[in-house]
Amino acid sequence: MALFSFGFVFLRSIRPDFSKKEVFEMNHKLPEMFGSMVFNEDMMRQRLPKETYKVWKAAMERGKRLDLETANTIANSMKDWAIEKGATHYTHWFQPMTGVTAEKHDSFLSPKDDGGVIMEFRGKELIKGEPDASSFPSGGLRATFEARGYTAWDPTSYAFIKDDTLCIPTAFCSYGGQALDKKTPLLRSMEALNKQALRVLKLFGNEDVERVSTTAGPEQEYFLIDKTLFDKRKDLRFTGRTLFGAPAPKGQEMDDHYYGTIKTRVKAFMKDLDEELWKLGVYAKTEHNEAAPAQQELAPIFTTTNIAADHNQLTMEVMKKVALRHNFVCLLHEKPFAGVNGSGKHNNWSLATDTGINLLEPGETPYENIQFLLFLSAVIRAVDEYQDLLRVSVASAGNDNRLGGDEAPPAIVSMYLGEELTGVLEALCRDLGYTADKTLMKVGVHVLPTFAKDTTDRNRTSPFAFTGNKFEFRMLGSSASISGPNVVLNTIVADVLSDFADVLEKSENDFNSAVHDLICETYLAHKRIIFNGNNYSEEWVKEAEERGLLNLKTTVDALPHYVAEKNVALFARHKVYSEEELTARYEIKIEKYCKVTAIETATMLEMAKKEILPAALSYTNRLAETCRTKLLVDASLPCLAEKKLIGQLSNLCDELYREVELLEKAAADAQKVSDPMDKAISYKDHVLPAMETLRKTADSLETIMADDARPFPGYGDLLFTV
Repeated sequence: MALFSFGFVFLRSIRPDFSKKEVFEMNHKLPEMFGSMVFNEDMMRQRLPKETYKVWKAAMERGKRLDLETANTIANSMKDWAIEKGATHYTHWFQPMTGVTAEKHDSFLSPKDDGGVIMEFRGKELIKGEPDASSFPSGGLRATFEARGYTAWDPTSYAFIKDDTLCIPTAFCSYGGQALDKKTPLLRSMEALNKQALRVLKLFGNEDVERVSTTAGPEQEYFLIDKTLFDKRKDLRFTGRTLFGAPAPKGQEMDDHYYGTIKTRVKAFMKDLDEELWKLGVYAKTEHNEAAPAQQELAPIFTTTNIAADHNQLTMEVMKKVALRHNFVCLLHEKPFAGVNGSGKHNNWSLATDTGINLLEPGETPYENIQFLLFLSAVIRAVDEYQDLLRVSVASAGNDNRLGGDEAPPAIVSMYLGEELTGVLEALCRDLGYTADKTLMKVGVHVLPTFAKDTTDRNRTSPFAFTGNKFEFRMLGSSASISGPNVVLNTIVADVLSDFADVLEKSENDFNSAVHDLICETYLAHKRIIFNGNNYSEEWVKEAEERGLLNLKTTVDALPHYVAEKNVALFARHKVYSEEELTARYEIKIEKYCKVTAIETATMLEMAKKEILPAALSYTNRLAETCRTKLLVDASLPCLAEKKLIGQLSNLCDELYREVELLEKAAADAQKVSDPMDKAISYKDHVLPAMETLRKTADSLETIMADDARPFPGYGDLLFTV
């Protein structure tokens, strides 16, 4: 009865119009719905011969390759299942360095000698595909005439059906074997961390642990706006954000949207989104209104990082498709509207063993949990030593507009541990005792239950915050793949664990003392990275500089650190990126920054010249005509309002015209620069300031023009008509 009551409340929250009978039926369908379009382990157990299943399972647990005979059997079962689900095609689904997914569809049809066809799918088609490698960003790894590339099946991530197509998650590499995607380095980094974490765990006597995996749970923020209004704005269509827009009379200052009642139309979208994601095996769990008007958030349950990355790419794609069904457009840009919150993607990261232990779980007595403290120390040192890499991993033109703004962390990387863990480490390193304060919360109402107060608060301003049994990396932009940041996290922690293992393996006599000393040495050497205060304050910026922390304010400032000697050596040491692969990604990031800024500049100029300026001049003429008409009726009328508005409009139009010319010149000068980094610097130092100046003038014009004279919908329409 309790389970039914929970299900009833849950489903009524999704669909308040459901009757009890409908809720009861839906409650029983949910387990059947979840993963119904995924060829997961349960489906393989049901459909594969026992021996084939055992071989596959062993390969997954021990990281071994599957033989062709096993692949043939799996492919045939996968094909039969997909056809039963209505699929007619298959595709290798991969994640090139565009930031979105890619797929090339082939049908299951194969010709027969008699002129007929059979439905066929073989192991070699499952294992390998051949997309055109030269047509994707490669950073020089592939030339235009070097087209051959390969997609290779990732059997650790389950195949699924999307739009009547069997999608097979794959890695993507060049003819020479270089990684051309985001998945391959992620898998490599997970292997590197697994290897080094196991070395440390074995020293603690954890002989039963055979694998350590990183887990992730990326919270996804997004905006929903009406499609009819979206279609009327070139900036949203071409760039994903508004390049112009005066503030609406109301923004988010009343704090009434955050966690507020979800509007009926948005709830209907969320219901459809949940169902589509559940069918694909995505662990969509929490949904709510975010702080800005028209902004929402979706959070999943944790899962293994490579699957979490796949699921997040699917989530973004499905969000956009489902939004269109409801006449919405889903905006995933980091800062689609100036003056209100941008959208991030909080990456909740942790470490788990195959025996079910979370290595970042402090337990009831963290002071005595020496294994936890050692892994915590490894993360502290990793974040401090490689703060530049963490900053680069979230760098993009879009995220530059968000970091340091409303609800976003600053560009300075620091860690939040909270009072308890900081106190534990301080006490340990000073040989002091430590007792946690387990205060009971009492809120002064007898009917309400008392409960244990957490010994540490949460810090929403921190870029990298400990939140109980995981770290929340809050700097990621909403449109980004989580693969890049997790590659960095996994690799830098693996590097420190490798050093820890080297030290501890040499401690012949007193292992516990060696661990104690290592924790204390690490904490005292790297405590500068720990900051439990307000990251938004100006005082912190000054203090961070005094501590020697980096403040890489823009993508252009951060990018050179990507290929710094120490970072190239780091990735090569753990076989995550070769120097060639890392350099390619550096060049792709520069190129993308320049292209994004160039597109925004061209869009801004077109809107200013073809929409804003003509509309403002037309409105000015309209006011002049009104004044002339009044004077014809009575020559003594002063026309004060018209004259004042005409003067303001005329001055602003002149300013706008001059600023358009200045932006055109700055953009043309940037385009002439041949060196990619110098071009990016030119965009940052000259084009972006010119864009900002032009926007201010255009937004001033918007505030004095009549609503029916404005060439496109304003912020009030976009944010408050959902």
